[in-house]
Parts: sequence; structure tokens; C-alpha cells
Amino acid sequence: MTTTKTSRTPGRPRKFDAEQAIAIAQPLFHSRGYDEVSVADLTKALGINPPSFYTAFGSKLGLYTRVLDRYAEHGAIPFAELLRDDRPVAACLVAILQEAARRYAADPAAAGCMVLEGTHCNDPQAREAACRFQQAAEQAIQHFIARRYPQEAVRVTDFMGTLMAGLSARARAGQSLARLQETVRLGGQVLESMLPS
Repeated sequence: MTTTKTSRTPGRPRKFDAEQAIAIAQPLFHSRGYDEVSVADLTKALGINPPSFYTAFGSKLGLYTRVLDRYAEHGAIPFAELLRDDRPVAACLVAILQEAARRYAADPAAAGCMVLEGTHCNDPQAREAACRFQQAAEQAIQHFIARRYPQEAVRVTDFMGTLMAGLSARARAGQSLARLQETVRLGGQVLESMLPS
């Protein structure tokens, strides 16, 4: 009769968990930005050697795109929940800005929006990857506005994009949540005047 061992044999390495590695890498990219994180930083944080890293992710960019996917699922503003047809458009847009301010200021070590900050990185492929997420968010906002205010959709979307980028940059520079919320309050007044209920 043979028995199967379920425990790990001594000296044998644990199975590499790619999802856990992505979760570990996310705060590194968020806090320091794509350009400032090296493969050596990543392999040290993940506890693996460079060959294992390249086998798992192909490149730093490969890991970064996986991190962006994870951020979109678990860290990004829930546009689908906030852009509701049963509420005034301006109120929904203000809710997005309020949520942005809260999220961007929540962790001083990784402030701002990882996607928006990624649109400024020096690596063109990483920048393009972040820009795809930013464009998808702006398209969701524009389509939502266009359903009720088609003539205002483009310029209000531009206004929202500028406000969100500014909130992210100011949070990254250390501005308090209270000051970000004051900016949101002023932005909300503009939105309500442009998109009356």
C-alpha cells in the first residue's frame, strides 16, 4: 500500500504564487512609480531570483500590466456603481470625485491614483498601458453624461479628467483629505451649474 505525502518535503521550494506576487508588487509601483522600481527591487520584495521573475512575468512591464489589472479590479474607483441612471448626473460625478479624494489620500505611502500617475512614466509601453485604463474610465464618464447631456459630454468629461488628475497629483504631494474635499466641493458647484437636474 502506498501513501501520498501532502506536506512539503524539506529543502524543496514552495510553489510560486503569481497572484500573491502581483499583490506584493502593487504597493511598490503605486508608491514609487514604474520608473523608480527596478527588477532588483521586485525580485527582492518577491523573494525570487531574476530567472524565476522573467519566467513568471516576462519583464517588469509584464508584471506592471498585471498589477494594473489587479488595481482596476480592487483599488480603482467603482464607476459602474457610482454612475447611476436613477440619480442626477452632477451628483454621480461629484460622488466619483469624492471617492477619488478618499482613495487618493487613504495611504500616504501610496497616495494618488496608480493609473493616473502611471500615465506620466518615462517608459512608453508602461505609459501606454496606464493610458488605456485612464481612457476607459473617461469613456465610461463620457458615455454616462452623453445619455442625458450629449452637448456637454466632451467638455464635462475633460473637466472631470483634469480634476481627477489634479486630485491625484495633490494627494501625491501630501495634500490633506480635507483640502482635496474642498476642491471637490468647488468642482461640484461647477458641475451642478453645467448639468442642472
